[in-house]
Amino acid sequence: MERALTAKGTATRQRIVEGAALLIRADGVPNVGLDDIRAATATSKSQLFHYFPAGKADLMLAVAKFEAEQVIAEQLPHLADLTSWRKWQAWRRRVIQIYDAQRQRCPLSALTAQLGAGDPATREIHANLLDRWQGYLVAGVQALKDSGEADPGVDPLVAATSILTAVTGGAGMLQATDRISYLQIALTDAIDNLRRPVPATRRKSA
Repeated sequence: MERALTAKGTATRQRIVEGAALLIRADGVPNVGLDDIRAATATSKSQLFHYFPAGKADLMLAVAKFEAEQVIAEQLPHLADLTSWRKWQAWRRRVIQIYDAQRQRCPLSALTAQLGAGDPATREIHANLLDRWQGYLVAGVQALKDSGEADPGVDPLVAATSILTAVTGGAGMLQATDRISYLQIALTDAIDNLRRPVPATRRKSA
């Protein structure tokens, strides 16, 4: 159970977490020690252990939570406003841009590997992230249905799950191969499956 902090204490803790995240993004988890983080954030040893009693393990978990938040934050405002095909395409381009720039340097994946993918706290971070992400996508699919732009037979939860799986699966293959095409193809196809079918009479006339 996390201890209650004053507003000043919360700000100090967040400053340490964000400073550690910047170092890890630049140098990688194995190359960043507590002394590096203390120096970069102007934090004393006693102060660091006040906020993170278990030392690096506590701090890395806090950084993982921060990076999970960043996964969503980097997609905003697009992710929160998937109300038209144009906006869905803008979100798709943003996701591909993020992962194309990131390639094999995903800070959340690196932290997960360090903490242990099977650790309950790590699984909880991932589950919370995916649940929030899926929620935005469900709302977006429902918005397209409500406007008549999506296939009326589409199940928002099923479609959102398929789209999210395309992103995470494509990102995983990008990390393994350094090829962005997996993500581009999978995400484009998953979104295109939402489209309202063209009536047979229109296809014939075309």
